[in-house]
Amino acid sequence: MRLLLALLLPFTVFFTIGRPFQGLFCLILQLTLIGWIPAAIWAVYALSQYRTDQKISAMRRDDRER
Repeated sequence: MRLLLALLLPFTVFFTIGRPFQGLFCLILQLTLIGWIPAAIWAVYALSQYRTDQKISAMRRDDRER
């Protein structure tokens, strides 16, 4: 679902992953027609980084429990 948001409304992804200032900047970038594509690419990249960070955190929690 977030990937679809990243492509259609890139600025909303930043709010869902807890980065509101980047979301506001992305909204400003997205308001220009030329900036929509870089904003979408940036949102997809940020979403992939967020997922990677979540996986790393889960692995660290699992290691501490052992």
